[in-house]
Amino acid sequence: MRIDLEKLQEFENTIDTIQPERGKVPIKILGYGEISLVFELANDDQPIAYKRLPIFDSETQVNRHILAYDIYHQILQRLHLIVPAHDAIWVQSQKGNIVLYCAQEKIPVETVGHKILHHSISKKEIHTLILLIMREMHKIWAFSHRSKTLKVGLDGQISNWAVIGYNPQNPHISEDDQLIYLDTSTPMFRKQGIEAMEPILFLKSAPFFLRWLLKALFLKEVVDRYYDWRLVTIDLVANFFKEQRPELIPGVLKVINDFFSEEAVEFDIIPLTYEEVKKYYDEDKQIWVIFQNTRHLDRYIQTKLLRKQYDFYLPGMIQR
Repeated sequence: MRIDLEKLQEFENTIDTIQPERGKVPIKILGYGEISLVFELANDDQPIAYKRLPIFDSETQVNRHILAYDIYHQILQRLHLIVPAHDAIWVQSQKGNIVLYCAQEKIPVETVGHKILHHSISKKEIHTLILLIMREMHKIWAFSHRSKTLKVGLDGQISNWAVIGYNPQNPHISEDDQLIYLDTSTPMFRKQGIEAMEPILFLKSAPFFLRWLLKALFLKEVVDRYYDWRLVTIDLVANFFKEQRPELIPGVLKVINDFFSEEAVEFDIIPLTYEEVKKYYDEDKQIWVIFQNTRHLDRYIQTKLLRKQYDFYLPGMIQR
C-alpha cells in the first residue's frame, strides 16, 4: 500500500482531536471505535482507511502490536477468511507520544453489514447474511476447538463484515456470496495462553481515574468474551437493537439457533433467546453511556484544567 508518511505525520502534528475534520490536513471520518478514529485522507490517490491508535508507551510495545497485527491477518487468511489489504506505520506526535496508524484497503461503505440492514432487502436475504457470517465464524471456532496451542477470536459485530460485490441499487444476497472481515487491527489470538495484544491497551481510552478499577474488575472479562462464540453471537444479534431493527431479531435467532444445532452441533451451544439478547443490549447500552460521559469529563479535566492535549476523538450522540 502506498502510505503517505509525510501527510500522516503532518496530520498527527496538527490534529484537532475535538474536531478532527477541521484540522490542517483535510480528512473524511469513516467511523470510530472506543480507542480509535477511522478516516481517509482527502484527495488521496489510493482509497485507504486509516485507524489512529494513540495508545502505546514504547517502541517495543507498538512493534509487538504491529507484529501481532500481521500475524492475525496470516491466521485469518490461513483459515480462509477474506481480509482487506493492510499495512501499519507509527509516528511520533510533537510531544513525543507514539501513535500507530493501521492502514486498510477502503471497502465501499454500502457493502458493510449494518448499512445493508437499512436497504430495501428482504428478511430472507438478511437471514442469508447472518448465515454467511455464522459460517465464517465457524472457521475460527472450529480451528480453536482443534488446536491445543493457538486460540483465535474476533469481534463479530455486523459492522465488521462486508458483502463482496453487493450492489445497493440491486440489493441481493445469496449463499454463494463471499464476505470480507474488516476488524483486523485488534489481533485476537492467544498462543500457549499468552495474549498477542497487550490487554491493558483496551483501557487506554478510559478516563485515568477509572483505569485501575476497570483493570481489576472487567479487563479479563472484556477480553475473554471475544473468544466465546456464544457471547460473540449474542453481541451480533444485539446490533439489531442498535440499528433500530428489533423486529428482525426473532427470525435472526431462529437462523442462528438452527445453525448451532445443525452445522455446529459439535459445540453443543445453548440456544440464544430474545430475552437474554435484550438484557445484554440494555446493559451494554447503559455501560456505553456511562463510559462516554466519563470520557467527556476526562477530556474536560485534561484540556481545560490541566491544559493538556486529549488524544482521543469522542463521537457525538449515537442513537442506540
